Amino acid sequence: MGIFGALTTAVSGLAAQSYALENISGNIANSQTSGFKRIDTSFVDLIPDGGARRELAGSVTAYSRATNTIQGQVQASGVNTNMGINGSGYFMVQQAVGTLDNQPVFSNAAYYTRRGDFTVDANGYMVNGAGYFLRGLKLDPTTGNPSGSSPEAIRITNDVIPAKATTSVTYRASLPSVPATSRYQASVPGSELIDPTLAAGAATYGGADAAKFVASSVSGGSVTAYDPLGNPVNVQVRWAKTANASAGPPATEATWSAYYQSSSASGSEAWTRIGGDFTFNSTGQLTSPTTSPTISDLTVNGVNVGNVKLDIGTAGISQYARTDGTVLVTTIDQNGYSAGKLANVSITESGRIRGNYTNGQSLDLFQIPLATFQGENNLKRMDGGAFAETAESGPAIIGGGGRISSNALESSNVDVSEEFTKLIVTQQAYASNTRIVTTANQMLQETINMIR
Repeated sequence: MGIFGALTTAVSGLAAQSYALENISGNIANSQTSGFKRIDTSFVDLIPDGGARRELAGSVTAYSRATNTIQGQVQASGVNTNMGINGSGYFMVQQAVGTLDNQPVFSNAAYYTRRGDFTVDANGYMVNGAGYFLRGLKLDPTTGNPSGSSPEAIRITNDVIPAKATTSVTYRASLPSVPATSRYQASVPGSELIDPTLAAGAATYGGADAAKFVASSVSGGSVTAYDPLGNPVNVQVRWAKTANASAGPPATEATWSAYYQSSSASGSEAWTRIGGDFTFNSTGQLTSPTTSPTISDLTVNGVNVGNVKLDIGTAGISQYARTDGTVLVTTIDQNGYSAGKLANVSITESGRIRGNYTNGQSLDLFQIPLATFQGENNLKRMDGGAFAETAESGPAIIGGGGRISSNALESSNVDVSEEFTKLIVTQQAYASNTRIVTTANQMLQETINMIR
């Protein structure tokens, strides 16, 4: 049996090396496939029964060895919706088995992939290059939290997000101790104060008084606010100093009034007061008001925004000497916006799909959960870089894994130079096994020739 055993063993070696060659071939062929995990080959010896002194080296068989746990290099792709995973985990995907009313019909089978070349298709679904549809958790637009626990096929709609009326204006500024108004003259004491012919602290200055007010006040910046329908209004702010600090008696503090332009129409210009007096102590700190004032029923050129809080913070307004005599506005912003339509989609660092809209707003639409497995290398491979869970892999564990990188793709974990080294070794091993077959054949011929 020695010669025949050698033949059988050599044939098993040829089969094993052929299997290894097939794996090497597949690895090299997919060296540029996004998210591909190479297949290595394990050789296992098969030992026949024999006595202690009659043991044989035995035959060999070959098995696949998965490398799912080996990370491929994550490289920038330049596409907003492309994603790479740094660390463990898989994207949750599913396949379409048909269409109904031009919309995909999905199978119930769950698949998992590292291939993250997702783009938005004509129906708004996120599909990768192998045709798998990305699944995620829909987010509540108000709270930003997932609205359910079951991932669904992600579909980005072109729904218009509604307008939001301005309810707060964040304002930070430093006022000059001596405002450089149009009527101010350095040689005339008190000329920096509001025109004495005007009623100091009036609720509104209109008509001829409006021009006098502008001449005795300084600009405090402007901001675009929005009414409940999203109509924009330009809110212009001006400051007028009404009193300088005096030791008294009675002692007074530096006092200012703030106004916004409620009408800009020619011939009917009007300025409306914001809150009460703004007073400052000798160190330039605001002493009144102690809370943020409210602009009651803010209306500009007939467009009503409603009550708007002027958020000045705890030390947002101050008064200091400024040589240019102007108001230094450091922050002026508001929280309203007009209606907007979807402009583009991006992926956040926390793995959320974010819709960016034409009104400058961004809204998180879906959370992309990653799935991990206890027996990751025991997943069943499918076409297109997908995997299916098996009894050996265990069920998917949702919510763990690594970090998602946007504008990036994970490359294949195939090292071509390493595969070529394996190729040379495999070729040599295969050739050596053929030598065994040739030698065994020659020995059999010699045995037959003995009978002749």
